[in-house]
Amino acid sequence: MVAAADPEPRERLVDRYLIAALDAGIRPLLVVTKTDLADPTEFLRHFEGIDLTVFRSRRDHMPADEIGAALVGHATVFVGHSGVGKSTLVNALVPEARRATGHVNEVTGRGRHTSSSTVSLRYRGPAGAGWVIDTPGVRSFGLGHVNPDHILDAFTDLAEAAKECPRGCTHLPDAPDCAIIEAVESGRLGPTAPGRLDSLQRLLVTFADR
Repeated sequence: MVAAADPEPRERLVDRYLIAALDAGIRPLLVVTKTDLADPTEFLRHFEGIDLTVFRSRRDHMPADEIGAALVGHATVFVGHSGVGKSTLVNALVPEARRATGHVNEVTGRGRHTSSSTVSLRYRGPAGAGWVIDTPGVRSFGLGHVNPDHILDAFTDLAEAAKECPRGCTHLPDAPDCAIIEAVESGRLGPTAPGRLDSLQRLLVTFADR
């Protein structure tokens, strides 16, 4: 979960969530809250080409039934910064949960940690049942537990282009004959591809430096 504003969304944090989910075989969903405060279109362009279901919510419309339908038959973990509305959504999905909600500090732009523990709750909706796991807000999210070979899987269109890379290609800026770099530079993967390639390379460098 990420807010369109207050607090500001962080593309690279979402990248890390996606990589961790895909590495673990988890199907990721993205909920963008507070879309009445800012238009998330530009933010969401960063994730074009990734196999990702996106839900948008605003103060006067919480798509709880749509989100709930995607949770049926699954145990779903809600992760995100403090103040993005995780507990508000959990309360909409599981009214009896009565999870505490807070606000974002106007000076720091940070949310208060209104949820201090991880709680698993039973969701029952029109389409069926599932489990909702509410977690405390996070300030950072590391990838030390992730297999670096799976990082590319979070970038679906780049992974497709990588099939044409030479064996052992690192996909880093100095990689010779990298098919991803060539596809991005040619414009074949669209105008937002350079940003996704930059995210991919930053994450790969992080692992290379460990």
